[in-house]
Amino acid sequence: MRITIRLFARLRDIAGAGELVREAPDGASVGAVWAGLVEEFPELSPYQKSISCAVNADYSRFTAAVADGDEVAFLPPVSGG
Repeated sequence: MRITIRLFARLRDIAGAGELVREAPDGASVGAVWAGLVEEFPELSPYQKSISCAVNADYSRFTAAVADGDEVAFLPPVSGG
């Protein structure tokens, strides 16, 4: 299945793009999508403990299933004033 991955802030910088389209196996979870990204971009690994994720603009957990055509977003913690 084909999914769109959105990356923000530092995650986008590491991957070199804010939006990626990738193939994922049927029944994949958000965690599996993240694991695929870490395999492709190992520098992402330290961020797993602090990022939030969303599926189709709804906050989600790493255990959530993704489906063909879904958009999965990974958002690092941000600070500002």
